[in-house]
Amino acid sequence: MQCPFCQHTDSRVLESRSAEAGQSVRRRRECLQCNRRFTTYERIEFVPITVIKRNQDRELFDRSKLLKGVATACEKTGLTALQLESLVDDVEAELQQQAVREVTSTELGESVLTKLQSLSEVAYVRFASVYRQFRGIRDFVEALDQLQESGDSPLPSVPDEPYEDTVQPTIMVSSQ
Repeated sequence: MQCPFCQHTDSRVLESRSAEAGQSVRRRRECLQCNRRFTTYERIEFVPITVIKRNQDRELFDRSKLLKGVATACEKTGLTALQLESLVDDVEAELQQQAVREVTSTELGESVLTKLQSLSEVAYVRFASVYRQFRGIRDFVEALDQLQESGDSPLPSVPDEPYEDTVQPTIMVSSQ
C-alpha cells in the first residue's frame, strides 16, 4: 500500500475492523518511512451487469432505478422501506451470483415479480401491469388468475351466487 504522504510502498497495519455494515474492511496503517498514519478501505469489486432492454438497447444495471420502480408499485401497500431494500438486495445478489454478466429486462422483471408475489398481491399486480405492459382488463384478470393459481398468496375467492344468509338492507321511508 502506497503512503499518501511520501509515496513509500511499505506500511504496517495497526488496526482492522468491519465497516459499512460488513461491506468493507477499514484498515488503519502506518508508513514505515515517514511514520504517518492513514486509513484504507477494502471493498468487494462487483463486475457491472448489463441489462438488455426490449428494444435490444443495453444499459448498466441501476439499483436505484429498480428500487424506484418497486417503490412506486408498493405505494400505500404497507410494505416498509426496509422490505423494499431487502427485495432489491436479493435481486441484485442473484444477478451478481450468475456467471453471465448480461440479463434481459424480462428476466429481471420476473425475478422482481416472484419476490413481490409473497410480499403483496397489490404490489405484484401493479408492478406486473407496468412491466408486462397491460393493455386492458383482460390482462389484469389473467394476472390475478395466475396469482391465485400459484397458491403462494391466495386471493379471496368470490362466490358465484350471493350468500343465502346475507342480511338484505331495509329501506324505511318516513313522512312527517
